[in-house]
Amino acid sequence: MSLRQSRQRDVVLAVVRSTMDHPTADWVFREARRRLPRISLGTVYRNLKQLAESGLIREIHSGGQQARFDGNTGRHYHIRCVGCGRVNDLPMSIDLRLEQEAGRSINYRILGHEVEVHGLCPLCQGDGKNAKHSQKKQRRLQ
Repeated sequence: MSLRQSRQRDVVLAVVRSTMDHPTADWVFREARRRLPRISLGTVYRNLKQLAESGLIREIHSGGQQARFDGNTGRHYHIRCVGCGRVNDLPMSIDLRLEQEAGRSINYRILGHEVEVHGLCPLCQGDGKNAKHSQKKQRRLQ
């Protein structure tokens, strides 16, 4: 899919690529409005969809959570905090053996795989001391 260049799309792409936090569309909208005050939420959603379809960003869906967006389009795994919802890249190598074994075990042509690990981020690991962090972080990234 070839996208024509537009100022709005360029801003949305720049916002997604400016963070490692895998933001939601609402967060991208708030950040984009700082650069283009008249941009609409619909324009942000439309451009996120087009950017994902064209392969310039990734759209991440997980467990009924709100979609998040990733400016890193290379193959990599993710880790999600079950406390605050934060998503980070997981700094480990892709295990291609999983795809090879899957291909040998079933009559499918394997196209790839995704892994998302679930855990608690350092701020959510406390003894309830960080419950406010979890709530604030969840609201900020939505």
